[in-house]
Amino acid sequence: MANHSEDLSQLNISIEEKDKLVAEVIRYVLFKNHQNSGSPIKRDELTQIVTKNYRHRTLPAVVIDEAKHKLASVFGFEMRELQRARPSSTNQGRASSQQSVADAKSYVLISQLPADVYRKYVEDVNSAHVTGFTFVVISVVHLAGGKIPEENLWHHLKKMGLFENDESHPALGNIKQALETLVQQRYLQKDKISGPEGNTLVYELAERALDGPVNERVKEYISQVVKRDVASVVIN
Repeated sequence: MANHSEDLSQLNISIEEKDKLVAEVIRYVLFKNHQNSGSPIKRDELTQIVTKNYRHRTLPAVVIDEAKHKLASVFGFEMRELQRARPSSTNQGRASSQQSVADAKSYVLISQLPADVYRKYVEDVNSAHVTGFTFVVISVVHLAGGKIPEENLWHHLKKMGLFENDESHPALGNIKQALETLVQQRYLQKDKISGPEGNTLVYELAERALDGPVNERVKEYISQVVKRDVASVVIN
């Protein structure tokens, strides 16, 4: 933070102006996080808030850095930069739009509150079904080795009563859109791979699913299920 104070004298901007920009970035991040259900926020969007009226090329980094600090110290959120997961396949049939998105820096908000505090004061019980769906899909893809063809994924989801053409599920609404939301939130990435029988759509774990805490929870849950099933077989 001290370095940033020194930078201000070189950026020809007052502390008041800088603080206003930091507040605008924080407000934008919190609003977009809520509006888009936790989907990543592109760094370019935050940069544009700063460069709208100020042209110094290093100012956005100073403002975004301070916004990160205040989001953590005041709101209890880590504004984490996503480390883009590259598809395991380097097939040239990959969609060009996905490639351009993969090159952009983006951020997500991660709560730093203790789990019990988060559950008591922040977690919305009405969204528990979405969390459950996310966890199930990530677990299925994880068990498939981190990557699964679309047809196989729907095969497993259908066993749980989740159908691709269901647009009015009592808890999740449009099931296909619920799955697409996981792509937008970067729990999954979707790639088109060319093969001898034509194009195949493949879902692969993306950076949020590969993030340490989420990945460990998935492994722990799968381990518990396996142990329970083994115990059941032994008893019977």
